[in-house]
Amino acid sequence: MKLTVDIDANSGFCAGVTRAIRKAEEQLDGPEGRLYSLGSIVHNDAELSRLEAKGLVTIDKEDLEDMQDAHGETLLIRAHGEPPSTYAKARQVHFNIIDCTCPVVLKLQESIREAYSGIKDGSIDGQIIIFGKIGHAEVLGLVGQAEGNAIVVENLRMLEDAIADGRVDLKKHIEIFSQTTKNPAEYAAICSRLEELMAKANELPMQRFSGRGLLTVHNTICSQVATRHAKLSKFAIAHDILIFVSGKASSNGKVLCDRCKSLNIRTYHIETPDELRKEWFREDDKVGVCGAASTPKWLLEDIANRILAFNSEE
Repeated sequence: MKLTVDIDANSGFCAGVTRAIRKAEEQLDGPEGRLYSLGSIVHNDAELSRLEAKGLVTIDKEDLEDMQDAHGETLLIRAHGEPPSTYAKARQVHFNIIDCTCPVVLKLQESIREAYSGIKDGSIDGQIIIFGKIGHAEVLGLVGQAEGNAIVVENLRMLEDAIADGRVDLKKHIEIFSQTTKNPAEYAAICSRLEELMAKANELPMQRFSGRGLLTVHNTICSQVATRHAKLSKFAIAHDILIFVSGKASSNGKVLCDRCKSLNIRTYHIETPDELRKEWFREDDKVGVCGAASTPKWLLEDIANRILAFNSEE
């Protein structure tokens, strides 16, 4: 077996995750040597284990709610962001906060707060829709910016269900946003369908409806994620077999892996090198190793080296 292996140059931590891990390491390497993280700083068990060995302690929302006094310990808010209520609770129990919310997410949160302010004060008769994964940490933070008054849809069917049961009123002004890591093509399709349904409900031709300002579509998908889909598509097609590496809990990982599978049937989703199987590979295969925004480069390199080792095995 003389296969070759390429590592996707565009895979690995996104800028937001890189920033969060850098700040965590700065704290862990300091005099305190301990840091609390609200939720997993990254959806990758190998990277989490590395940081936990340095003193990172992961807690959840329930732990935070049950806490009476943090005695000045430090709490990291990860790149996904949090609703305002989380910051209030953390300060109430005397946590020092390191806010590592991704700048792209911060901008999105601000846009939702601004849109909601007009709805809240009654100057706009409108609604907010968020295209995202229900229960995802980023989405919970986004909904919190609208004090819980936002409708979350995961797909076109959920949007149409929300319209059918009256939760979405097509005659109101609607502002739609997307979770930063969602599929750009799917978001575009949802926005297009929403515009079509709103035009019909308001008895307006599409051209006239577009000029009325009844629907505001916000382009909130991270540009790094948006271009990632196109680049990963080319990488998937250019290889005989793909090894996609990410934590199974990674929302971004699932979206990207599904994209790879749609283009290359020989796509395998793994988390660690131990999951590799020699029988997956054929002689002279051109192997591509890629991953999600939560996958560290060092893990991609470890997996590539493990695959190359198959060449020397009989």
